[in-house]
Amino acid sequence: MASYSSKLFDYSRDYSKINFREHPELYQVGKGEQGVLMVEPYKSEILPYWRFKNPEIAHKSAKAIYRLFLHYKRERDFVGMDMARKFLQMGFTRSRRYANHPTGKKYEIHHHPLNGQKAEMLGPRATLPQAHDWATNEKSQSAEVFYGWYLKAKDDAYYLQLKEQHQKLYG
Repeated sequence: MASYSSKLFDYSRDYSKINFREHPELYQVGKGEQGVLMVEPYKSEILPYWRFKNPEIAHKSAKAIYRLFLHYKRERDFVGMDMARKFLQMGFTRSRRYANHPTGKKYEIHHHPLNGQKAEMLGPRATLPQAHDWATNEKSQSAEVFYGWYLKAKDDAYYLQLKEQHQKLYG
């Protein structure tokens, strides 16, 4: 199978006016999770199921999203499949973020020394310390749940075939 690189996601479009089910030719795969919260009607169909508070909730969520992935697969709807894959990936990455940093903030925020306002970053940001239980806490377990379902979706042979066709046709 030939490999087609993904173009960067075009954030300049007015996504509120595009129905990607009706216009799949306008959809860009992008990198990773790009556009996951912008592409309709899929965002509205999948987002209500996306939860990762603890492993039990993550399992129900990931399973429901994977069922949507299979529904889109039966419909031969590549955009829907890719959006479900992105939500599964985002479940993994967000769970991992909160496993590592319980506040959800990975970087130190610098404030202006005189007025207390958030300062513009002029150089590399300092990463906050990783949680002591980052490998075993609930969010880490949620991340593992999502990762398994994400791999199942991203490695699906039919998904990969449709992805290659879509990228060949639309870039």
